[in-house]
Amino acid sequence: MDIAPSPIPSRTQYVLEAVKHAILTGQLRPGQPLVETELAAQFGVSKTPVREALKTLAGRGLVVMSEYKGATVRTVDTAMAHAVYDVRLLLEPEALRRTVTTRADLAGASAALERSAAAADPAGRSLANRDFHRALYLPCGNPLLAGMLDELRDQAALVSAIAWQAVPSWEREADEHREILARALDGDADGAAAALHHHIASFVRRAFPGVPETPGVPETPGVQEAPGTPAAPGATRAAEAAP
Repeated sequence: MDIAPSPIPSRTQYVLEAVKHAILTGQLRPGQPLVETELAAQFGVSKTPVREALKTLAGRGLVVMSEYKGATVRTVDTAMAHAVYDVRLLLEPEALRRTVTTRADLAGASAALERSAAAADPAGRSLANRDFHRALYLPCGNPLLAGMLDELRDQAALVSAIAWQAVPSWEREADEHREILARALDGDADGAAAALHHHIASFVRRAFPGVPETPGVPETPGVQEAPGTPAAPGATRAAEAAP
């Protein structure tokens, strides 16, 4: 007999969302300690909901739990960025191709683009960016595929938050988003998938130059990379450690 997972208590959920937001908007930096007593005092709760929230965030890949060091914000390195974006490149363009093929409603993606353009700060743009990508893959018609991408959302956002500190390429990415959506609205499933693949792959290559090429959907014809840009600050670049 299947047993439904227990709902997260409201206080735990409150702490979880607040800490997650602080991590994904750069208020809490990679490697920063997350002290239960300090967080409990900050949010006006006991240590129990804080501890449970941190455990949940560890399961989502945003926090690292250590028996000796306690909890810290996860550090992003080239290997982690490669792993997360490798899976996105394998799944997200195909999900979008299916969304377009079934002529699903993309009003949510259009609304997210408008929110991003109107956002007054990086946090607002980051949240709108996440909503845009989710609106593209969620109506793909395969709940398991959409669920797998949902599970990557927080880790992908963490990578993006670090990268945007070094390369605040909002305008370039907004242009790419508009191109992706335009192709999708035109019913060009393969073109939209190719544009999305290029968008994801070029972003992670700019921020983490050590990330190798990933096979998959071909790049958008005629699109070339801009000149090199600096890697994300504080990111441990595994490629530099190799002999």
